[in-house]
Amino acid sequence: MSKGSVLVTGGAGYIGSHAVLALLDAGWDVVVIDNLTTGFRWAVDPRASFVEAEIEDEARVQSVLREHQVRAIMHFAGSIIVPESVENPLKYYKNNTVASRALIASAVAAGVRHFIFSSTAATYGTPARVPVAESDPTQPINPYGMSKLMTEIMLGDVARAHPLNYCALRYFNVAGADPQGRTGQSTAGATHLIKVAVEAATGKRGHVGVFGTDFDTADGTGVRDYIHVSDLAAAHVEALDLLVARPEESHVMNCGYGHGYSVLEVLDAVDRVTNLPIERRLEGRRAGDPAALVADNSKILATLGWRPRHDDLEAIIRDALAWERNLAERR
Repeated sequence: MSKGSVLVTGGAGYIGSHAVLALLDAGWDVVVIDNLTTGFRWAVDPRASFVEAEIEDEARVQSVLREHQVRAIMHFAGSIIVPESVENPLKYYKNNTVASRALIASAVAAGVRHFIFSSTAATYGTPARVPVAESDPTQPINPYGMSKLMTEIMLGDVARAHPLNYCALRYFNVAGADPQGRTGQSTAGATHLIKVAVEAATGKRGHVGVFGTDFDTADGTGVRDYIHVSDLAAAHVEALDLLVARPEESHVMNCGYGHGYSVLEVLDAVDRVTNLPIERRLEGRRAGDPAALVADNSKILATLGWRPRHDDLEAIIRDALAWERNLAERR
């Protein structure tokens, strides 16, 4: 028996397509809205309904929400590349903030009661301490982080004014692919380290750039908390169950494992998994990159029934590598 219908924006993309799988597997009906700018129609599980549309199109979105009697929205649509946000901030405020405002307005107009937002650890900027907790200051150092923080603020204001509760999940570094090989990170020109590294390992790139070797970290390269995308998707389903069970509560929670790896440690792990050393090119820092971002994940562990099932760097790399090989055959 279905639990009801969930709208997933950006459901043809990397994280969204994994969330679609997790929702369907948990007994929810799913309708996906995606404009297919960076997503892929084939990445949407056939059990889900699909609508090609812009989330800013309030009339179209409200029609979909009413037609499918949507109970909740999971919002993944948006732009995600930090250096690009520094170069083109207006794109990020349009795609992430303005578009989210339109989607929230559609949710309120259609009477949707629950909203889960794909936020980011970039809302913290350069944290004063690591690991960083939800109660620590939010001081983004790039337009990407600011565009997401602005949406969190909007959701807080709307939740106080309307019968809608929300959960903003602040992702750390998402990596890996569905262990069953159903979907994975497929966008060309990706900047995520593990994706770039497995592209190099499969011959799609000649080298991996290491951006910054003078950070205040053990080996001078940036440290990040890498979370398997399937664990992240599971956290969304758990968060939805919480919002439904406690409609008077809203939440902001970190999604990470609580420990980090440097860029060089990740590349060493890729070398071990593939038994094939990847060429590394040491380059200068990228704009908007903090030295270290690691989650204090005590809140999500205490609040949800969620427990990581894939907290193993080499396992994350193996799943990413398997998907990369799958992509090579697909194309």
